[in-house]
Amino acid sequence: MAIALDNLRVGRRYLLVNQGEVRKLEIMSRLSGDNFKVKDLETLEYYTIEELLRWGKGKDYELDELGS
Repeated sequence: MAIALDNLRVGRRYLLVNQGEVRKLEIMSRLSGDNFKVKDLETLEYYTIEELLRWGKGKDYELDELGS
């Protein structure tokens, strides 16, 4: 079961699966409401959650915390 966006915590790492894309993310800061600045742990690029979910949540949507 996916974690709700309002349960994300700054400094924690998560696995996001959506629309066939798999990303490992670290939450850098909370911008507003359910929007966060995130760092992709594989490409080291920065995004916002809104950018990653811009096209909606697919049937494969999953958001879970990564183990340490």
